[in-house]
Amino acid sequence: MKKIGVISDTHLSGGTWGLRSAWNKILTRGGNVLKDILAREFQGIDLIVHAGDIVELWVLDLLRDFAPVEAVAGNMDSPEVHQELPPKKVLEVEGVSIGVIHGSGPPQGIIERISREFSEVEAILFGHTHTPCEQMREGVLFFNPGSPTDRFFAPFNSLGILTVDSSQSNPTQRLQGHIIRVD
Repeated sequence: MKKIGVISDTHLSGGTWGLRSAWNKILTRGGNVLKDILAREFQGIDLIVHAGDIVELWVLDLLRDFAPVEAVAGNMDSPEVHQELPPKKVLEVEGVSIGVIHGSGPPQGIIERISREFSEVEAILFGHTHTPCEQMREGVLFFNPGSPTDRFFAPFNSLGILTVDSSQSNPTQRLQGHIIRVD
């Protein structure tokens, strides 16, 4: 069994890898520090997946303090992020194929649009809408962790955990998502 921390739409800029103090300054909101939230909620995870709108690459370096990171570029990312990261990818975790994409366009119909981007995956992790989503359609889990830092379109700030248990044959037991409210 593997636990994946899923995050998207962090929209963070203004820091550099060399300035660790920028991490705490930028991520302090409402008395909470996102770094502390990640340390608490992503404890014991095997992998972090960022589904885009990272904005600057230093954010990925900081996430690597918690676990290995896989990521895709989003529509608000810097040219450097777009140079380093693909717009979509497929990960194999415990023999389970997981598509990762940011998404685009209006929130309405996003699941239909992103589902056309992948074939033969058991889950699609996405972002863009800032609204958490955990929905099974035709045997595919669509999972959007929301945004831990931006409330645009979102009812609350959040991130997610995806548990992959390849010993299970039922898709709803094989892949289980959990949205974590952080505000």
